[in-house]
Amino acid sequence: MTTLWDRSRQVAVQAILDTAVRLFAEQGYERTTIAQIAREAGISQRSLFRYFGTKEDLVCGDQDALGELLRKTVEEQPAGVSAWDALRAGFEVVLTANHTAERALELSRLIFATPSLHARYIEKRLRWQAELVPVVQARLGTGPGPLPGPLPDPQAKAIVATVFACVDTATELWAAHDGRLDLADLYDQCVAAVRGHG
Repeated sequence: MTTLWDRSRQVAVQAILDTAVRLFAEQGYERTTIAQIAREAGISQRSLFRYFGTKEDLVCGDQDALGELLRKTVEEQPAGVSAWDALRAGFEVVLTANHTAERALELSRLIFATPSLHARYIEKRLRWQAELVPVVQARLGTGPGPLPGPLPDPQAKAIVATVFACVDTATELWAAHDGRLDLADLYDQCVAAVRGHG
């Protein structure tokens, strides 16, 4: 059940995001300050930090929470679902978790156009990959890798890395074409290409 506080928080978050995205579009991510976003949104910097821990979170969202949502969704897919399909289901949930398609498109364009933001985005995504490898390994039913020690199964690691590459490639193409192409279709084309099904 959504409470009044939840609804108020959602309205505040949306207003801050609208202001931040407008300023980023007008003057660039690097030149826009947290102080300016707070001032334009009509709140204090302290209040802004209650909703968003960092300036990056305004664009990328709470990556830890999204990573956990992705891992949990993949983990909860029925046993008969392949690792590939479980990961696809996870990304479908994450892509629509916080934003409309229009907002996701704006933010994707910003991430791919801002080198510092893109670098941090990749850094956080690598953490997601590491957390997903044991989940995919369990789904594949493989034990520890062929090498001694705590190394992950190469198949699980390769599948996760490939899926992330396909998601990023599809998202970049989607943003470059201003959202005119279907993101899920682009992703499926990327996976088919690397799996030899194209």
